[in-house]
Formats: sequence, C-alpha cells, structure tokens
Amino acid sequence: MEPVTHFLTGACIGRSGFNRRTAYATLAATLAAEAPDLDVLWAFGGPVVSLMHHRGITHTLIATPFMALAVTGFVWLIHRAATRIRKPRMTEPQPVRWLWIYVAAFIAHLSHLLLDWTNNYGLRPFFPFNARWYSGDLVFIADPIIWGLLLAALIFPALLSLADREVGARRTRFRGRAWAIMALSGMVILWCWRWAEHASARNLVEAAQVTPTPARRISLEPYPLSPFRWHALIETDTTWQIAEVDTRRGLVDSDARTDSLFKSPITPAVEVARRTRLGQVYLDWSQWPVVRDMGQMTVPKSPPAGFPQGRQWTSVEFSDLRFAYAYLDTNMAGSTQQKLDQMLTQSGISGWVYVLDNREEAGQFLNGKEQK
Repeated sequence: MEPVTHFLTGACIGRSGFNRRTAYATLAATLAAEAPDLDVLWAFGGPVVSLMHHRGITHTLIATPFMALAVTGFVWLIHRAATRIRKPRMTEPQPVRWLWIYVAAFIAHLSHLLLDWTNNYGLRPFFPFNARWYSGDLVFIADPIIWGLLLAALIFPALLSLADREVGARRTRFRGRAWAIMALSGMVILWCWRWAEHASARNLVEAAQVTPTPARRISLEPYPLSPFRWHALIETDTTWQIAEVDTRRGLVDSDARTDSLFKSPITPAVEVARRTRLGQVYLDWSQWPVVRDMGQMTVPKSPPAGFPQGRQWTSVEFSDLRFAYAYLDTNMAGSTQQKLDQMLTQSGISGWVYVLDNREEAGQFLNGKEQK
C-alpha cells in the first residue's frame, strides 16, 4: 500500500490501547508501520537496483523483530532528547514502558506486511528462505474507503474533544480507543468482503470459458472503490487474454478477437535481454511478465543517437500484465489490440533493453530512467 495508509494504520494501532500502557506508543507504531519502506533508499543505486530491493529484506518476517528494535531505539533517542529540554511539570508525565513500545512497533511492522500482501504487487515475507512472491490481489494500492475509515478514527475523537471543551466537560484522557478499534476492524471486514467477491469473480471467469483454448492460470486484479469490479488475466498456451468482471451482475466481458495478446516469439535479442541485470531482476519480480522484441523502437528520453555507426540495434520491452489496465475506467467495454499494446507500454513498471547486433546489451532503462 502507499505510505498514507501505512501511517494511518500505525496511528490507529497505537491508539487502540497501547497509548494507555505507555508514552510514545502511537509514535512508535506510526514509525514502525512505515519503516519497511526505507528500502526506497536503494533508488540511489539506480532503477534496477531499486526494483531488486523494493519490498525486500525490510518486508520480511525475519526482519520484524529487528525493525521493531530499531524503531524502539529511535524513540529512546527522542525520549532522551525530550527529557533534557523538558521544563519541570506539576504532574508526572505518562510512564514510559519500553517493552510495550517494542510490542506496539512489532505489531505495526507486521501490519505493513499484511497491508502490502493485500494488493497485487505482493511481497516475499519468508525471504531469504523462500523467494516466492505472495499477493492477495484484494485491494487496490490506494483505497479511499480504507482512508476514510482510518481518518475518521483519528479526526472524530479530536472533534469530540473540542466539543467537550466548549461545554466545559471534564477532559477525557486517551480518547479514541473505540474509534481506532472500529477502523481497524472495518478494514479487516472490507478485506473479507473483497476476498469473497474475488472468489466469486474467479468462479465467473472459469464458468464463462472466455478463451478458445484451456486456461493455464487466472488472476483477478482489483479496482479502486468497487469490490464488485475485477480485471481478469487469463493465460493459455499461446495467448494472454483479459476480461472485465462484474460480480454484482454476474457479467464477464471479454472477446478473444480484441482482448487477447499473442505471446511473442523468443528472438535472439530477447535472449540477450533476459540475461541482463534488468532482465534477471524483472523476471524474478514479475508474476505476469511480457517480454517483446519491439524492433527499432526508441526508449523514451533516450534516443539511440550515440550507438556505433553501422551496427543494428533492437529494443526489448519488459512489462507486467498486472498493471496494464485502465483501473480508473468505470466502463465494462473490452479493449482493442492497439489499446492493449498501449497499456503494456505505459504500465506502471516497464523496462527496456537496447541490444546491439542481437548479442550485446547497450543500455538498460526502467520507468524511463537509465541504469548506469
């Protein structure tokens, strides 16, 4: 999930009861809920290095106790600095219980892994013992419904506190526990609902038999907001085919003539591109990879003007079908072959490799950025 959801989830975890046990609980939970995404620092090594390490070791179960310990240590530094500059107070501050801070950080870190599992990007929670990617494909990477639940849990208690001050009511300490628990519970209920709709969508696709030949595998990708709409990916021996599914109406919209993409032949240039660093990293990460020899198609922002004269060159494209759909489109209309090609080229994570004379790599680009 994107950072906003992780931050809000951590804050709600802290306010669900941990803040009554110790000071800094909400701070620790909020920091730990976002801490795994520190792997964005790998972007300094280039786009391919970033992809290789994104949702890597910091997103694993084996890292959870150490990440929680690091967050606890960071909070200790904040506490030490605050203690030195704090002015004398008439009343004792809330006690600091480091074990409870660690537990809050531990649970918040696990919440990050769970949230990332629910979308279609996935993660490898058992790495390095098991390098398999796991994804629930239940929730879009940014879900406004979840935002609404979590924001309500944080905003409404503050508004009620202001109302109490207006009427002179006694101030309630640690307000918002019930709201936080309801928001977190509501998020789980939403996941369960989407899980049921996901299973229903799969049953509809299997029953519809939209491909002319038997399907080897099927995947359902989520849309924002609506739990009834799903984007289906169907692979056969020779093609990939897409379908739009509406579980509320029991509809599956797909046409093999316009919504299928024939698998590209493995050319010498494709073989070279697969062996490059970008190719190996991309194919290790992608669950629905499409690798195509695009001929002399120029990679965006990097024309091949600097190539040696008199040598042939080819561009090989790496894309992932999971992200090649118009997720903001609310229509059930099928896509044409041209539209499929465009969506693949403009999918969220696309890579390009320049190959010279079908034997030598001459440039690697991911999302329009060159890997030096």
